[in-house]
Amino acid sequence: MYLYSILLTNLVAIAPGADLVNLLQFPFMLRAIAGAVLMGILGGLLGSFATLRQLSFFSHAVGHAALIGVVLGVLLQLDPTWMLLPFTLVFGVVVLYLIDKTDLASDSVLVIVLSGALSIGLLLTSFVPGYRGNLMRVLFGDILAIDNTDLIVTLVLLVVSGVFLFSTLQQQILLTLNPDVAQVQGVPVQLYRYTFVMLLSLAVAVTITAVGVLLVNAFLVIPASTAKLMSHHFHRFLVLSIIIGSTTSIAGIMVSGVFNLASGPSIVVVQFLFFLGVFLSVKLKLKLN
Repeated sequence: MYLYSILLTNLVAIAPGADLVNLLQFPFMLRAIAGAVLMGILGGLLGSFATLRQLSFFSHAVGHAALIGVVLGVLLQLDPTWMLLPFTLVFGVVVLYLIDKTDLASDSVLVIVLSGALSIGLLLTSFVPGYRGNLMRVLFGDILAIDNTDLIVTLVLLVVSGVFLFSTLQQQILLTLNPDVAQVQGVPVQLYRYTFVMLLSLAVAVTITAVGVLLVNAFLVIPASTAKLMSHHFHRFLVLSIIIGSTTSIAGIMVSGVFNLASGPSIVVVQFLFFLGVFLSVKLKLKLN
């Protein structure tokens, strides 16, 4: 909660007070704030495990490959968000399967799949006729435009992710720190790995609405990386990652609304600046000690 007060106090100090108050009276702004909290918590929760399990580049690959799902949604005249959910789910599982079944290094497989999928998506964009507003929204993100359906989907995914991870927390920690020991102790490693990847892929899909395809990986990785700088104790690291994810998301959309900036880049810039601040303070503390 201390982080909430710091971020929001600083934001109100630099923003025109009347404009901020007026913005908070609009339903779209309240939905955006609710979405920021839910997506920030979801990103912090799954991003913390993804970072420790070295799946950061995996979410990057899924996020960029999601362009195919977006374009297919536009071509089929469907809501791109609903195309993203099944596409990212299937794509994430297929990529993990390829990593498990090939002798290539995981980063090589991810680069190959990312490049191929992104190229296909870019080629498909040439078939999109006329106005491409829906496509641009998902590419670059617009959390101010989320609706109640987006909030419900995010909430359901957050609840499912929370129940799965916290009900098996000790096993998840063991799997994260040492998969071989987890296997020996009877942890269903493959089941947990694939379940987590499915949840992470769906999280990429829902957060694309807020920050877009191009920045979704930063949204998942930066809060967890910042929390890792602040604490090496797992439970504290997990809580900090969730708090940082949600607070920086709120601060980002307020900056976006007050100064009329794009919401996705605004959120990630706030996260980046917060990361730099924590990094510099940690380095300064170590130097003084």
